[in-house]
Amino acid sequence: MELLETIKRFSHLHPDTLAYISPSEEISYGELWRQSEQIAAFLLKQSNKGQLPVLVYGHMEASMVCSFLGCVKAGLPYIPVDTSIPSERIINIISSSRAEWVINASGQELVLNNAEVTIVNYDHILAEPVSNVPIDPSNWVTGDENFYIIYTSGSTGNPKGVQISAHNLQSFVDWMAADFPINGNLRFLNQAPYSFDLSVMDLYSALASGGTIFAITKEMIARPKLLFEALAKSKTEVWTSTPSFVQMCLMEPTFTEDLLPELSVFLFCGESLPAVICMQLRERFPKAQIFNTYGPTEATVAVTSVEITAEILEAYPNLPIGKPKKDTRIVLVDKNGLAVRPGEKGEMIIIGPSVSKGYLGQQELTEKSFYQFEGEQAYRTGDAAFLGHDGLIFYKGRMDFQIKLHGYRMELEEIEYQIANCKYVNSAAVIPVYQHDKIDYLLAAIIPASHDFEKEFQLTSAIKKDLSKVIPVYMIPRKFSYHKELPMTANGKMDRKKFKEMILR
Repeated sequence: MELLETIKRFSHLHPDTLAYISPSEEISYGELWRQSEQIAAFLLKQSNKGQLPVLVYGHMEASMVCSFLGCVKAGLPYIPVDTSIPSERIINIISSSRAEWVINASGQELVLNNAEVTIVNYDHILAEPVSNVPIDPSNWVTGDENFYIIYTSGSTGNPKGVQISAHNLQSFVDWMAADFPINGNLRFLNQAPYSFDLSVMDLYSALASGGTIFAITKEMIARPKLLFEALAKSKTEVWTSTPSFVQMCLMEPTFTEDLLPELSVFLFCGESLPAVICMQLRERFPKAQIFNTYGPTEATVAVTSVEITAEILEAYPNLPIGKPKKDTRIVLVDKNGLAVRPGEKGEMIIIGPSVSKGYLGQQELTEKSFYQFEGEQAYRTGDAAFLGHDGLIFYKGRMDFQIKLHGYRMELEEIEYQIANCKYVNSAAVIPVYQHDKIDYLLAAIIPASHDFEKEFQLTSAIKKDLSKVIPVYMIPRKFSYHKELPMTANGKMDRKKFKEMILR
């Protein structure tokens, strides 16, 4: 595989270059390649006739990355599992994937009661006598073989495994190298845990370009003092995160160019990007470029992009998600599957080589969402969007993220987007409040921007006045509550469940 060949070549030419930095360790390219060879040799000795995936358990350790590479060198896909994932869900993943092995790279004890799986500690593998090294590249994962499997939440409550092949990943990595200014041994921030596919954006973009990964742990996120001390030493040049994570960082006044003087690129994915965040970033990091990207896990991280320039910010209060990468098409269709006209909202269908083959072991679910379109793999995203006159695509929320209030059908994400674009608001969530199994009203939970109002009701009045200019009165929430921070998931997204509990208790 081209990606593995690239990493191998760099590790041989520049073995002492740092590949990975975390709060507790550093690892060079040479050591990364050597340890992954040992992992591969161990796995090749085991009986795995069905080419079953291997779970890799840990949190931001260099050993996780070595394990990933070791798995695919042995011809086996890996399933990244973060330490924040409950054991019951891990057992469900094991059952769904039929995995026989778990590599525990966390350095902590892992107990999975009643799970039919062999757990082996990373350090124990490295302590074994080395044989059959180097690994013959004929063993490597290639083509349409699965490279990794990311488990996402399923509508039934059971996780579903998205299969990403070597071919899918190569399409994504090639696009990142061609369309973004991230080449040349740069240092990449790694904010997302590996069980969240946003991490692929920095991990493999860095390794494919001889870059260095600087890992942010959940402990650092929970303790901002540690986070900003680490960022000051990180020499980060490429910032990859969710908008929610950078929003949290922007609450710290020292989060500026002075803290991160080498930072040249912001890459955002995973959530809608509010214009107000970009405005703040342009003020604090005037030399950095900002890119908004979009994509579901099922299409390998991201498939569209746009640079958020001053001109884009001036032209579009609601930011576009950009244009598709060169090898990919996006078709917008109505509920009957017919293409909609520019300006009309439709469901996004992604067509191209980075689209997954489907969900592991779940044929019925796969057939609902994936199909062949003119000889290429296509995915029904369930995301609504419209095409602007300039060819830019604008995200409009989930097709199924609708509510009905007092007879009116509306999209909660559209309301959130408009509130977040208000000059008095940093970020917002809209929560439907139920009474007797029926939505009684909408409540807006807001992290306010700086303002001169003395009373909250004055702020609410000003926000409502701005909203009345962009959405119908019936879509404006009845109640508003204000907060200093918002709860976030381990993936760096807004935790809607906790947010709802917080404001309704």
